[in-house]
Amino acid sequence: MSIAPPVRLDEVVYRVGARTIIDRLDAAITAPGITALIGPNGAGKSVTLRLIDNLLLPASGTIRIGTGRAHVRRAFVFQRPAMIRASAAYNVALGLSDLGLTRRERDARVRAALARVDLLARADDPATKLSGGEQQRLALARALASAPHLLLLDEPTANLDPAATEVIEGLLREAARAGTKVLLVSHNLGQVDRLADDVLVLSEGRAVEHGPTRQVLSAPRSAEARAYIKRELPWTSYAAAF
Repeated sequence: MSIAPPVRLDEVVYRVGARTIIDRLDAAITAPGITALIGPNGAGKSVTLRLIDNLLLPASGTIRIGTGRAHVRRAFVFQRPAMIRASAAYNVALGLSDLGLTRRERDARVRAALARVDLLARADDPATKLSGGEQQRLALARALASAPHLLLLDEPTANLDPAATEVIEGLLREAARAGTKVLLVSHNLGQVDRLADDVLVLSEGRAVEHGPTRQVLSAPRSAEARAYIKRELPWTSYAAAF
């Protein structure tokens, strides 16, 4: 079982030219399970994930993952996953290249990961020929095969139909139960309600609210969170709270 690592961001700033995207962001994500990052377009959610994964470097501030010197394995699933022109199995195996596995161990992990997402029968098919939903499941298989301590997902079901979305959500619940810490960016607040244990609300590059999912969605404390949630929640009685 993985041990979910804490993620702490202290006064993090990220700029593109003269534009400040992340503005002194403070957040402490210490609980296990699934944390959802929500907020309006341009709030800095995707950039925050990339900073945590070290794909981007902050202009200032610190990002700490874990509690000591132990290596924290991270995996990232993008909204539109990139696939190389090779088989589905080879795409999964790429995520295992730095784990020091024997060929037998690697092949066993690849098969198990593909079976987990119901793609074992497509193992030898070109990954780029899979449907959008299949590619997203393949990307998740690639991420989960490495048994990450921290799994970062940026709108992983935004372009999927309900059936494919249900499969992905089930896999995320399973990963969280196994001890992986999941950070999920989603504009689908129904999905946030179904999956997340806690919610971090971003606005203009800052954290404006962080708390248990039901509390944040039903009784947000900050004006920014109230405005965003009221606008995005026509499907639930939460809106009546406003």
